[in-house]
Amino acid sequence: MGKLTTHVLDTANGRPGAGIKVELFALSGDTRRALKSTLTNSDGRCDQPLLEGDALVAGEYELVFGAGDYFASIGAKVPEPRFVDRVVLRFGVADPAAHYHVPLLVSPWSYSTYRGS
Repeated sequence: MGKLTTHVLDTANGRPGAGIKVELFALSGDTRRALKSTLTNSDGRCDQPLLEGDALVAGEYELVFGAGDYFASIGAKVPEPRFVDRVVLRFGVADPAAHYHVPLLVSPWSYSTYRGS
């Protein structure tokens, strides 16, 4: 059974990104449809898969992470406007029977991602 999961690591402070808002959208042409909104837990993960089973279909998706709000909430000194604020990751799901894990490594100054397992 396929599923979509994520987690966030705060690379500036060497800890999980806890309490970060994560929004998931399905993309189709110019249409962007909201699927889910949640917060990361104390381990920087979502408590449940963002999508799983029949809900995960082949196509394009977008994850939006509220990184700027997270860094502001922990007292990080960042300029206004923030250099890294809302991190938008667009990706495709080719095999909905597979596990797609999309982690975010983030600081107030940079971010990276990869397809994890």
